[in-house]
Formats: sequence, C-alpha cells, structure tokens
Amino acid sequence: MAAPISDVDLDLILAETRELWAEMRGERIFITGGTGFFGCWLVESFCHVNRALGLGARATVLSRDPAKFAAKCPHLAGDAAITLHAGDVRDFEFPAGEFKYAIHAATESGSKQGAEEPLEMLSTILAGTERALKFAAQCGARKFLLTSSGAVYGRQPPGLTHVPESYLGGPDPLDGASVYAEGKRASELMCALYGKAAAAKGAEFEAKIARCWAFVGPHLPLDAHFAIGNFIGDVLAGQPIAIGGDGTPRRSYLYAADLAIWLWTMLFRAPALMPINVGSRRDVSIRELAEAVAATLAPATEIRVAKQAVAGAAPARYVPSVVRAEELLGLRETVGLEEAIRRTAAWAKEQQ
Repeated sequence: MAAPISDVDLDLILAETRELWAEMRGERIFITGGTGFFGCWLVESFCHVNRALGLGARATVLSRDPAKFAAKCPHLAGDAAITLHAGDVRDFEFPAGEFKYAIHAATESGSKQGAEEPLEMLSTILAGTERALKFAAQCGARKFLLTSSGAVYGRQPPGLTHVPESYLGGPDPLDGASVYAEGKRASELMCALYGKAAAAKGAEFEAKIARCWAFVGPHLPLDAHFAIGNFIGDVLAGQPIAIGGDGTPRRSYLYAADLAIWLWTMLFRAPALMPINVGSRRDVSIRELAEAVAATLAPATEIRVAKQAVAGAAPARYVPSVVRAEELLGLRETVGLEEAIRRTAAWAKEQQ
C-alpha cells in the first residue's frame, strides 16, 4: 500500500495553483493513466485542492484494474470525489455525462516494454490517444492535456545544451528503439487534427501539449529504468550505487510536486497546440547525480562505474530548455535536486 504524498508537497501545489481552480468549481475531469507516477500526483493533488478550496469538483480515473489501484492507494480510491472507471485506454467504454476537462497521461514509458513488446507499446500510445481524444470530443471537453515527451526531439545534438520547443529534430523512424518517441509524435499530430476538426465545427476545444522530460519524487519506481530511482534504491538498500555506463550522459530532474504544478497550470492556462517543455534546466552528469544522491542520503556510499569514459567524447544529453514555460506561464522550479532526493527517499522508507 502506497503512503499518501506529504502535506508539505500537497500544500505547495495548492499554493502555486490556487488562482487557477475557480473554473473547475462543480465540474468534472477525466484522467487516463491515473494509477501511474504522473497519475498518482495528479489525482492526489486534485483531491487535496478540491477539499481545501471546496470546489465540489469530481474526477473519473481510468484504470485497467480498479481493485488493484484501490489496494495500492485506498486514500484516493475512497475519496468521494473520485470515480474509478475500469477499462483499457485503447477501447474503454465512455463514461456517461459531460466532462469539461480531460488529461491523457496513460503511457508505459518502460524501456523493457519498448524492447520486448514494441508493437504493444505503439498500439497503446496511438490507439489510447485516439480513444481519449474521441471521448473528449464526445463528452464536450473544452480543455485537453496530452502528456507527451522530450523524446519527440530525437537525439540531442552535441552542441545543443538545452532543447527548445522550436527544435525540429526527430527520432529515426526506422529504429525500433524509437517506438515510444514516434508514438508521442503521432499523438501530438492527432491533437492538432482533432483541434482543427473541432474548430471547423465551431466547438470550444483546446488541446494542450506537455513535453515531459525526467522526474523524481514519491511513486517513482526504484527498480526500473530510471537512474535516479535506482540510485536512491541502492542507497536505501545499503548497497553501492551502480552506474551501468560511463557516467557521462547529462540529464535533469524536476521534482514531482513541480511536475504537478506545471501540468495543472498548462491544463488551465497554456495556449492550444503550443508544446511546452516540462522539466528542469539544471543538468548533471549521471556520475554527478550518483554523487548527489550519496552526499544527500549517505555520504559514505561507494559509487561503482561500469565503463571507462572515452576521452574527448561529447556527452549524450537529454536536457530541456524551459524558457517558454517560464516566460509564457510564469512557471519555475521550486524544489531543488538535493531536496527532491531527500523527499523521495523519505517517502520510499515509509513503504519498507
């Protein structure tokens, strides 16, 4: 059973988004992917804000296994404002009634599925996005948020330290490893097409696109393909931090409370069909990340690097420019990396 997110984080989300919620008073929102990392933060912050502001809003959350989610997060499943709707994102039955808002956050980003079941991953992304958009059109949704990915830009050029939304690079469409990225690119295109069709009918429909990068926080798996999660897991297990590569790739990590703040702000305020990067501008190498995790949680932890770095080689990067989010929506990073590591580890300890 997962512990609730701390009141410190939930109150932060409330404080940063308080002025946005008036339009949701008495309204309904539909959320796919509500049982994953993104979804748990969205659902729990929704419940917290809904109670604190007395919105009287309701959320319907799509889940392939509502009973499993209820066992994992009984404090969410038991909230009177939450309705769990059983179904696969690709073919779920549409819940009855009107929903003014929809968030499509259902996508398995696991590298294991991409490698072992690429067609299943592609089907889930494409058919899931189309189904969510069809439902949004049918239920009268006015604002729709797609959680896309920084993967849509393809490999980051060595000379580009932070990728802006104007960068028009892309993944190799003939590389099987691009299945997740290409699925997200096509999902963005679907949003554009549905938006155009709605406009032609005179319907009020705004599709917002959040290009999400890398994150850290409660609910992040500590035993998957997320380096920061694995490093935190190593320390909590009393083991050396194991770096599988040479430690030179550069990444950035936004704390999950900030992620929730940014996503809610985008749903309510972002312009339609203007992709906005969601992530941290502070980049660190994987080796520096391991050192930060060790220094924050257990300074004596040994760090083991599997491979020797190639002298003079440009490091691989996956780091966003967040200038658009800052200038257009006034968004900022409120929780730094070290504090994010500390809060994630503290929450994980509660699960042990």
